[in-house]
Amino acid sequence: MSAATDARPTPATDSTRASSGPRRSRSKGATKRAPWILLAPFLALFVLTFMIPIVIAVFSSFTSVTRAGLFGEGGVTSGFAGFDNYAQVLGDGNFLASIGRMLLFGVVQVPVMLILCTVLALLLESASAKWPGVFRAAYFLPYGVPGVIATILWSFLYVPGLSPIIDIGEVVGLSPDFLGADTVLWSIANIVTWSYTGYNMLIIIAQLKSIPVELYEAAKVDGASPLRVAVSIQLPLIRPALLLTAVFSIIGTLQLFAEAQVLQRVAPAIDSQYTPNLSAYTTAFAYNDYNVAAAQSVLIALVAFALSITFLSITNRKSA
Repeated sequence: MSAATDARPTPATDSTRASSGPRRSRSKGATKRAPWILLAPFLALFVLTFMIPIVIAVFSSFTSVTRAGLFGEGGVTSGFAGFDNYAQVLGDGNFLASIGRMLLFGVVQVPVMLILCTVLALLLESASAKWPGVFRAAYFLPYGVPGVIATILWSFLYVPGLSPIIDIGEVVGLSPDFLGADTVLWSIANIVTWSYTGYNMLIIIAQLKSIPVELYEAAKVDGASPLRVAVSIQLPLIRPALLLTAVFSIIGTLQLFAEAQVLQRVAPAIDSQYTPNLSAYTTAFAYNDYNVAAAQSVLIALVAFALSITFLSITNRKSA
């Protein structure tokens, strides 16, 4: 026999290959299914707690409810309202004023907070910083305090008769009014800045730690000062973190709710529509008009989305 004839596969080899084929296909199928199986719990929660509420809110914003009788005893009917709810919201001067108030709030508070958290991050990551871990924890600690508790704590420093700051000011001839119509917005800004500066600082610190050590060594060889290193190396390289914190802060500005609601008890200047979220809350749970409140919520989300996209477009155009 020739060598080619001796090399022919035996029947046992053919059957082994035939059986290994389905095993390989099953293994590939299991490999493809594994990521979806692992993601299934998250996807289920994401759909139930995020996607479905959004769809319901959008649907409700285009729906109107009519109650027959003085107390609705004649029945309740719902129908398609078109853009009537949105027209009612846009015609509400108090709601539009709340959005304008939050835009002013964001224009002042967001840059101040970003500057503070950036300076703190650069100082704590400098070579001469002592006990950086202790100070990072101390600056981050206010973020662990719930917004309601933080507002209650600060209200003791704002209310006359309770505030040691006001008492000290009166001793030196000053009479600060932290809850007046012209100052209460900035009192809220102070609470928000105190609460979130440490959180944003940690995001920037994480970006600073990703900077290669070789860049610092090269700058040291060139004789660059710490200020020069911060301006020429660190700030340009932490730009993604700064953009991220800025977008989060812009969105959080329009979501402001707890601080205004708690201070409303001690600040007459804060009405039930002082912020957009507080206005939607009042419309839903004080006036029982859930459809108009849904329209307000959708508009708040659209404004936050538009501001975020505009900010990112402007910053990307400047960096191009």
